[in-house]
Amino acid sequence: MFDVKRIRADFPILNRKVHDKPLVYLDNAATTQKPRQVIDALVNYYSRYNANIHRGIHALAEEATMAYEHVREETAQFIHAPSSRSIVFTRNTTESINLFANAWGRSNLKPGDQILLSEMEHHSNLVPWQLIAKATGATLAFVPVTDEGRLELGALDRLLTPRTKLVAITHMSNVLGTINPIADIAQAAHRVGALMLVDGAQSVPHLPVDVQRLDCDVLAFSSHKMLGPTGVGVLYAREELLESMDPFLGGGEMISDVQLTASTWNEIPWKFEAGTPNIADVIAFGEALAYLHRAGMSAINAHERELTGYLLKRLSEVDGVTLYGPRQLSERGGAVSFNLNGLHPHDVGTVLDAEGVAVRAGHHCAKPLMRHLEVAATVRASVYLYNTTEEIDRLIEAIRATQAFFARSAHAKV
Repeated sequence: MFDVKRIRADFPILNRKVHDKPLVYLDNAATTQKPRQVIDALVNYYSRYNANIHRGIHALAEEATMAYEHVREETAQFIHAPSSRSIVFTRNTTESINLFANAWGRSNLKPGDQILLSEMEHHSNLVPWQLIAKATGATLAFVPVTDEGRLELGALDRLLTPRTKLVAITHMSNVLGTINPIADIAQAAHRVGALMLVDGAQSVPHLPVDVQRLDCDVLAFSSHKMLGPTGVGVLYAREELLESMDPFLGGGEMISDVQLTASTWNEIPWKFEAGTPNIADVIAFGEALAYLHRAGMSAINAHERELTGYLLKRLSEVDGVTLYGPRQLSERGGAVSFNLNGLHPHDVGTVLDAEGVAVRAGHHCAKPLMRHLEVAATVRASVYLYNTTEEIDRLIEAIRATQAFFARSAHAKV
């Protein structure tokens, strides 16, 4: 049985108050809270074996290196990658996509080639390709989004051509919660000889993800959205792709040999990890992976699906709420965007915060999607393994209090 009460006991921050009210944290799509095990791992590293990795021959360096590289193995296992050699550590999902865009895109794209994206992409899976298209002469095309918040997959037959060299799509929308059928899209991409890159920032923390079943060539995701520290990202790419790519950054560790006028590169994945990496946070990320593994990704997903269904139901009971994204729980995750009629999302977020409820309000780094929805911004509540139905009830109470507050303010001005 999924024991939310036991899980919540592992998260110290959930005991605090905000504005003298118990914290209700529903901003998990932006970043997640950290269990005590992850926090303790950071303290343990700095207290017991703080040292630089790979280069040292003393005991502390060897312990740190072993711990760091063990997390690479854990990461590969978590996403069912064939080998840890396909795992590159970066700072975040954004850097992972930028790394691949530059290291692969600049060498493999030319004028007339096409990069296929979608209208629901986060800026992190849009802006890098804009830059690469400008640098290489490639063009951008986009899979449309339907009024129900799904990708218009029927457009793939028209959009995918022999000119398409890369398809880069989010697995789960950070705005709509839409879960895209990546395996089907990857199959269509591969039929025309294109690579498939997946932005997994919102999916890997919440769904069982198997890169081999998805049949993707590249996957990017972040530690901080899955109970781990900030400052750690992951780039998975098929080994032969990584082997064929030149480094994105130059410096220490990523070399095999250096002469005054030329260098040769280290083996993968280290040729993409120049300089001293974020050692402590990678090691603590390993504790986050272990925590999620113990809880069980299928169990986490089932819990979130129940919460999401309850959240959608409760929001639909509130007058003046506009919901965005699919309603079917099988097609969506736990990021739920909505607006209150006549109220700016920032104002809503501010009043909810005064009630102790943390949500996100804004364009969510998805401005093209906001234009498609014909709004400037939305309020977004997003759930995770430690959230409860009682917290959703608190959100609804706070929303009603928000509506009442602005109704009183409007009446006072009359």
